[in-house]
Amino acid sequence: MPGMADIRAKERWEHRTQGPLLLLSVLFAVAYAVPIMRTDLAPWVRDACRAVEWGVWAAFALDYAVRLRLAPRRWDFVRSQPLALLAVLLPLLQPLRLLRLVSALLLVGQRARMASRVRVTTYVAGSCLGLLVFGSLAVLEVERDSPNGNITTLGDAVWWSFTTMTTVGYGDLAPTTGLGRLLAIGLMLSGIALLGVVTANIAAWFIARFDEEEASDRRQTAAIEDLTAEVRALRAEVAELRGGFTGSGGPGDGTVTGAADHVSSPRS
Repeated sequence: MPGMADIRAKERWEHRTQGPLLLLSVLFAVAYAVPIMRTDLAPWVRDACRAVEWGVWAAFALDYAVRLRLAPRRWDFVRSQPLALLAVLLPLLQPLRLLRLVSALLLVGQRARMASRVRVTTYVAGSCLGLLVFGSLAVLEVERDSPNGNITTLGDAVWWSFTTMTTVGYGDLAPTTGLGRLLAIGLMLSGIALLGVVTANIAAWFIARFDEEEASDRRQTAAIEDLTAEVRALRAEVAELRGGFTGSGGPGDGTVTGAADHVSSPRS
């Protein structure tokens, strides 16, 4: 059946490329962070980092194209993963470094969700850490050279990202550029979504624990009821056997006496 063959081929491709793509995402993180944290890099190092960023994006774009090619229903595949398509097309619209960062985060997040070995808790924790780190680096790159900017160090950027993601917003640090404010909006929305997932996950864990305890109590109650019914049945059988044994005669009743009389009758 061609459809099943395509599905198996798509699953094999996704399984084989999960590890390499996640390693490439780590390489992208290094290539993105180094030029921001070190402003005195040689031009060839910056060019190499930029080439790595484009190369990782190209690898994820190729992965999307292959999965689209192997999908049995391509239009359904495109409709079911709009963020992946947006992440592939985003850097082509305008070659900004920030757009490559956003697209890489979307693509890496999509493949991480598809990995069966990645649990929800691990995915949420990794997403929070990734947003915190990359949000700090991105806002530092955007705001550091702004004339009115007050986010000029990595420590300030991390503090701002943390307060923004948790929607606390002390107001001591704030972006002054348009891109910085767009980053703030993205971090706030992402933080609200991730915190909602964390809260829902914790609530689901408690509910599951309560359900397990209730199910265990129900099993114990059912076992006690079954045992009680068996004991009652055994008592009834024992009472029945005692009644039958007494009614049919046994040691101590008149049967033995009658036999003795029969034996002693010739002497008389």
